Amino acid sequence: MANKNPMDGNLDQRIWLTVCAIPPGKLATYGDVAERAGLPGAARRVGTALRKLPRDSNVPWYRVVNASGKSSLPPSTQGADRQRALLADEGVLLGSGGAAVLRRYRW
Repeated sequence: MANKNPMDGNLDQRIWLTVCAIPPGKLATYGDVAERAGLPGAARRVGTALRKLPRDSNVPWYRVVNASGKSSLPPSTQGADRQRALLADEGVLLGSGGAAVLRRYRW
């Protein structure tokens, strides 16, 4: 049985709190969130923490995009469509290629 790192839960909480700080109508990249959470270079760890979110969570996961301003969810999936709709509700528009203009929306 593999040992689970007891710090993982604390890191998840730090990441989730950082994502909660992203204002409505703004985006952050996975790398931005890692940096602000005190985990520079740990963009993949941010993705891991967001995948662990409970379904009923209020953490605005949809405000986190990749370095190109795109969703990391597979295109044309229910999750990607939901992310696009939630962002549109906040005034963040994704272009036809699925990318947001980071210089406009970046937190």
